Amino acid sequence: MASATRDAPDGEGVEFIHEDDGSITARDLETGLARGGDTRGEALRYLSEVLELHEGGGEPIDDPDAFLEEELGIDPDEVPDEPKELPDFMR
Repeated sequence: MASATRDAPDGEGVEFIHEDDGSITARDLETGLARGGDTRGEALRYLSEVLELHEGGGEPIDDPDAFLEEELGIDPDEVPDEPKELPDFMR
């Protein structure tokens, strides 16, 4: 079972969730956005990218299927439309 630590009780800051597999999820308490990594630092770095995109940063992707195939090497036809299971913090 995952456990969580809160750095700020007032709805601001970041909550760290220590997952059963040893990874750590960082969740922004204001937006509810989250991202995981192998360490707290990695999770925070990835969370900062998510927050930047949420605030309108980054470049738009015109053709998501082409991006998946060309940039990430993923066949779009093999990606499921729905996740198998939502993480605990999204339930």
